[in-house]
Amino acid sequence: MSSSRDDFGIAIRSALLKKGARQKFSLVFLLFLAIIIFLLDIYQVKFIKFSKILINDGIYRLTNISTAPLKLLPKINETIKETAFAVEENKNLKTKLKELQNKEFQVEFLKNQNDSLRRILESDVKIKGKSILAKVLLDKDSPYLKSIIINRGSKSGINKGMPVVDGNYLVGKIVEVNYLSSRVLLLNDLNSRIPVTFGEESIQAILSGIGEKKPMLEYLPELYEPYGNLTVFTSGKDGVFLPGIPVGKTEMDELNVKVKLFSDPNQLSFVTVQLIKTNKDNF
Repeated sequence: MSSSRDDFGIAIRSALLKKGARQKFSLVFLLFLAIIIFLLDIYQVKFIKFSKILINDGIYRLTNISTAPLKLLPKINETIKETAFAVEENKNLKTKLKELQNKEFQVEFLKNQNDSLRRILESDVKIKGKSILAKVLLDKDSPYLKSIIINRGSKSGINKGMPVVDGNYLVGKIVEVNYLSSRVLLLNDLNSRIPVTFGEESIQAILSGIGEKKPMLEYLPELYEPYGNLTVFTSGKDGVFLPGIPVGKTEMDELNVKVKLFSDPNQLSFVTVQLIKTNKDNF
């Protein structure tokens, strides 16, 4: 038993001695190889010089490739920061743009309101001689009844039957008067009847509302052949409307003669009431 253990120990020491010999040989060989390469480099041997150049180039290339990601990191980081800043700046610019647009809308709205208020304030004084400006408060629109409510009444000197114009064009007449408001019957209302004249022959007719946008001419002369594009004026024969107020242009609708009004009844914001004496018994 003891002899086998001694044999095993001897075998291990032998192996270690062999390994040590190999390591010593390797160190000697490497040292000898380094001396040879050193001497060859000193004497500038072409092969060694060329090999050195190739090795250096390889090392430089590998170093450049291996360090490339590290060089890109700052640029990538800067690009990310710039992109994030651009996105945030774009968001801020969009917010500011919306704020500016809202302010523009508010300025436009306030300007319109200011113009309206200015016109309302100016309407406290009679304009165009015997007339007064009024604001449309309510538009009463039904299939046949067309009227508006204005913000002037008996307090402003308005009476029943007074003509109402939009600029220079007739739009209707006062049919109901309150203390601070009045109702205006428009020309296209089913109950509207106004004496008018038109054409070179001063044809007399009645402009009758039919509940549509364009009223119709009635009671035309029997032998009269109507045609379109003639200007229609008030005749003043009823003693209510002043003669010569423009109303609209004639248009042929098959055998009927309709009048396209100069003032659109659906687009009235302000109207002018002519403060003239009228025969209230006519209404």
